[in-house]
Amino acid sequence: MSACCSPQRGGSSAAHDDIRSTNSSKIVEALAALAETELRMVGLQGGTFLMGSEAPEAYAEDGEGPVREVSVAPFALAPTTVTNAEFAAFVLDTDHRTDAELHGNSLVFSGLLSEELQSSAPAVRDAPWWRQVSGATWLYPAGDSTSVLERPDHPVTHVSQRDAMAYAEWAGARLLTEAEWEFAARGGLEQQPFPWGSIREPNGMPRMNTFPGQFPDRPGAPVGTVAATSFEPNGYGLHNMTGNVWEWTSSRFTSGQEVAVLRGGSYMCHASYCRRYRTSARSGVTADTSLGHTGFRIGLTAN
Repeated sequence: MSACCSPQRGGSSAAHDDIRSTNSSKIVEALAALAETELRMVGLQGGTFLMGSEAPEAYAEDGEGPVREVSVAPFALAPTTVTNAEFAAFVLDTDHRTDAELHGNSLVFSGLLSEELQSSAPAVRDAPWWRQVSGATWLYPAGDSTSVLERPDHPVTHVSQRDAMAYAEWAGARLLTEAEWEFAARGGLEQQPFPWGSIREPNGMPRMNTFPGQFPDRPGAPVGTVAATSFEPNGYGLHNMTGNVWEWTSSRFTSGQEVAVLRGGSYMCHASYCRRYRTSARSGVTADTSLGHTGFRIGLTAN
């Protein structure tokens, strides 16, 4: 399990007094008004598939292999990750406070920070491109006064597994198991590294949101999330099963370990740094960890 992709929250800290609270409630209300009111789901019949990978690009230390037959029962899942607007509707209805808000900080990619925060926010040891930023939350992902109001259709980030589970319960749904997630991500293809096949960029065209340019200091284009419906969906009609944001599942990284599984990779993945933008790739962090490149999608058990 590589801390460079998804460092874990280390210890606790005092809650941050949000001086923006007066404006924050107005922003949440404005975002919530943009949320879809209908719960959209894609139903899958389930079945048996080959899970995992032993390909050269796989990370054996992450437990990607061995390849094994796994069966999943019929289930349904959302075609996209939960968006900022959808999460705002949940917060407005429940007054939920995320783990990032309770701890008073969250982890942010340094390339998204203001010059002031780049010079002052503590760096994560062994992964200095990650910064522990006071006041970074789902609503203010860079820790400054810039909110997600202009990005209502982007995936919500800076949410822990506990936050994701709370949203899912509110929506009458649940998080996917790791096996369900991979079955869905493959889109009906067998042992392909990407949801659309074997080639990362067919005809030279990007099919997912990953880090452009040279990681971490020389991006060739803007870095960060894109809309949850960006790029072509896979064979099951599911968007961004790889890239954009890591997605929480309900599974544990290893048996008996209190670390939850993340799937799908993110906008920070790059071939030179983290090849975990594949259907079999996995990472894991503690349930209270919040990160600027991690979100979730929800699912349902078929009746």
